[in-house]
Amino acid sequence: MDHVDPRRLIPRTNDLLALPAVRDARTRLSERVVRELVRDVQEQARRGDLPPGHVEQVLLAAIAGRKATTLRPVLNATGVIVHTNLGRAPLSADAVDAVIAASGYVDVELDLAEGSRSRRGAGARAALLAACPAAEDALVVNNGAAALVLATTALAAGREVVVSRGELVEIGAGFRLTDLMESTGARLREVGTTNRTHLHDYAGVLGPDTGCVLKVHPSNFRVDGFTSAVPVHELSRLTLEHGVPLVADLGSGLLAHDPHLPDEPDVTSALVSGADVVIASGDKLLGGPQAGLLLGRKEIIARLARHPLARAVRADKLALAALEATVAGGTPPVVQALHADAGQLLRRTERLAGELGVPVVPHDGRVGGGGAPGFPLPGWALRLPEGLATFLRTGDPAVLPRVHDGSCLIDLRCVPAGDDDRILEAVRQASAALDTAAAGGAG
Repeated sequence: MDHVDPRRLIPRTNDLLALPAVRDARTRLSERVVRELVRDVQEQARRGDLPPGHVEQVLLAAIAGRKATTLRPVLNATGVIVHTNLGRAPLSADAVDAVIAASGYVDVELDLAEGSRSRRGAGARAALLAACPAAEDALVVNNGAAALVLATTALAAGREVVVSRGELVEIGAGFRLTDLMESTGARLREVGTTNRTHLHDYAGVLGPDTGCVLKVHPSNFRVDGFTSAVPVHELSRLTLEHGVPLVADLGSGLLAHDPHLPDEPDVTSALVSGADVVIASGDKLLGGPQAGLLLGRKEIIARLARHPLARAVRADKLALAALEATVAGGTPPVVQALHADAGQLLRRTERLAGELGVPVVPHDGRVGGGGAPGFPLPGWALRLPEGLATFLRTGDPAVLPRVHDGSCLIDLRCVPAGDDDRILEAVRQASAALDTAAAGGAG
């Protein structure tokens, strides 16, 4: 009897593409993606990793599980509210609705009544000015770094940016403010020392070649002890006297003072203190989409908006829609997590602990994203075996815990109350997977 090569039994491409479930998938996935899935399963069979008779079953499972995006939703159980690795601020329901509405044709740059072109993102601008009356005008770009680059370029290209040595920070992923500013063609004029800078340090270097003075709020660190820095209200009197713009880069995005974060600077206070332009991020404490916010004096904002670079860094319609809805809509998740009721957090944590038979331990959350560095947010966490962390991260749903001091900690501060049972099920599944892995290793 002749031997039949098993590879001859592998279903043909056209036959697999004709399967009803595969045909349906071609309405939500591109033709290229569907064919890649087909080829991948066929290749598994050709290598002998998959029996030919199982090709159809494996393909249908792969098709069912394939999404148009590879990004996975994650339940943030770290206690860090603005988590950069998780995309910083989660959007509010109002912002999500606004993004969906803006995904089609919208009047982002059109006056429907007049039928003529209008100022881009007028709604987001109006919402920001209503929330921050101290600002005469506002401009939105695609992120905080872009806002700094635009301000530096428009005000000081080919000239000097005066900045304290203690404020030359690295903002993450190896990017430094010094590199960003020098890339614009501006020259940095450093004053003071790492721990102490005085008003006379600035006064001694201001002159005809000064493009602007930059005041930067440090991110992710605090300098304590023998320190000195010049507050905005003192610096503004000096810059006004010399006719030099004062730019304050606050980073974290508070529009107004929050008593819950007493030492965190806010846009309104900086403007009232005399800053000409204040830069902030939209996706940190403001709780909105990634965006760079520039608020300040009307003539300077207009100068920035007219610069050619403004076109290159402008915000898209989805960000503008989400930003407006964040500012004008209901309380965003970031603010809810920051002001979470301590008693309710404890009750939620104790309920899950009782279901799982694990201890509850005190745990300090953090603002994250460079906001309120070192400031604790007292709370609680479930204490689980450290080995569960990997299975929680790779499970469904994916849960990101904090691994600390030999434990896997689950902090519910950033987890919506409606997802508590999903956390419960995820921990149970992770525990079962860990037990299975341990049994396999022992065997």
